[in-house]
Amino acid sequence: MYHAIVRRKLRRAFADINAGRYDGIVAQFAPQHRHAMPGRHALAGERHGVASTALWYARLQRLLPGLAFDVRSIVVGGMPWRTTAAVAWDDRFALPDGTTGSNTGVHEFELRWGRVHSLVIHCDSQRLQHYCDRLVECGVAEAGAEPITDVR
Repeated sequence: MYHAIVRRKLRRAFADINAGRYDGIVAQFAPQHRHAMPGRHALAGERHGVASTALWYARLQRLLPGLAFDVRSIVVGGMPWRTTAAVAWDDRFALPDGTTGSNTGVHEFELRWGRVHSLVIHCDSQRLQHYCDRLVECGVAEAGAEPITDVR
């Protein structure tokens, strides 16, 4: 039963992003957590605090408006005090030049008592870097910015 509840909450979080409702996403994180995305692009980097994670989601929304995920599968294991979950997905988004971008990946979660303590987003980072470069060419300067990080 518990794993079904976690799967439902994760599906709802992805549905919220698909609907452009980012406001409740950061509230699901513990005050100190790990939010990371490998790569060398504006969405890469690692964050450990709510403020920097909120800045990252705001940037995501600005860079990829209309971002939509198709969740392929959700796997959940563990107990409420330490739950692991993986969400496999395909995404799509519109670029300012009228073309469509896409990627595929996995969100890897560690939850404790329902709060996100770790989220690592794995996707084709070279592909995402390519889209960031295209965004810069279209005049979206922020797509060429340094990653948001609070790790020193």
